[in-house]
Amino acid sequence: MKVLITGKGGQLGWELLQNVPADIECIGLDSKELDITNKHLIQQVVAQYQPDVVINTAAYTAVDKAETDQEQAYAVNETGAKELALICKSNNIRLLHVSTDFVFDGTKNTPYQTTDQTHPISVYGASKLAGDIAVMDTLPHAVIVRTAWVYSENGNNFVKTMLRLMAEKPSLNVVYDQVGTPTWAAGLAAWLWAIVQQPHVCGLYHWTDAGVASWYDFAIAIQELAIEKGMLKKSIPISPIPASQYPTPAKRPAFSVIDKSSAESVSGLQTVHWRKQLSSMLDTLKAHQ
Repeated sequence: MKVLITGKGGQLGWELLQNVPADIECIGLDSKELDITNKHLIQQVVAQYQPDVVINTAAYTAVDKAETDQEQAYAVNETGAKELALICKSNNIRLLHVSTDFVFDGTKNTPYQTTDQTHPISVYGASKLAGDIAVMDTLPHAVIVRTAWVYSENGNNFVKTMLRLMAEKPSLNVVYDQVGTPTWAAGLAAWLWAIVQQPHVCGLYHWTDAGVASWYDFAIAIQELAIEKGMLKKSIPISPIPASQYPTPAKRPAFSVIDKSSAESVSGLQTVHWRKQLSSMLDTLKAHQ
């Protein structure tokens, strides 16, 4: 089976390429090699590689910048996703498309189901939802997976930012009233590879690691584990603050825990608690430093 991965420069694209199953031939392209807003380029790439499956991890993910850069956010997250779906449809290629918890407004206090009403509160969330709808309308047999709070050994993310700040600063303030589930991109990559190998699976799924945390809880765990592993020399005070004290251009959901049960049952994989996943990621990060 031949699989084409878009957005290989991102965290998830990178993790997918670290863990390609033995029986799969995989091609990864970054945004310079394959700009998904360029229809003719997608056609050329598909003609050249003739993949059986495309995993679309390409996305405009600069949440705050999207508020003033709406045109580009929609160009990548909606138009690009739609072009990809159209070309997959005309070439009988299976599409797995990655989406986000930001399609929800965060007003629930129980995990979001795949059937729950969407109501994005940011341009990023709205543009990703528009892409999901375009993919499903074009290619009803596609797989869409929503995820949240993704981090990886590769790229910029909360974990690596915290490690840097904890080494540089005397203290930190971290938001405590936004709750979700941290997700190691390697776990999501494993789920996607499991689904690639089950051609009958289609539809909408949710996948993150297991458990619940605020950004404050996440930061505390990062510091504790990094000290334990010898990645930080000393602990610094970390204070919980409300999101209102840390204003950002884009609104973020206050609650974005998502229900993973259908994704677990179709894949045969169990979600792993986020703290255990964080520990594993820090081990790999340390090994490669």
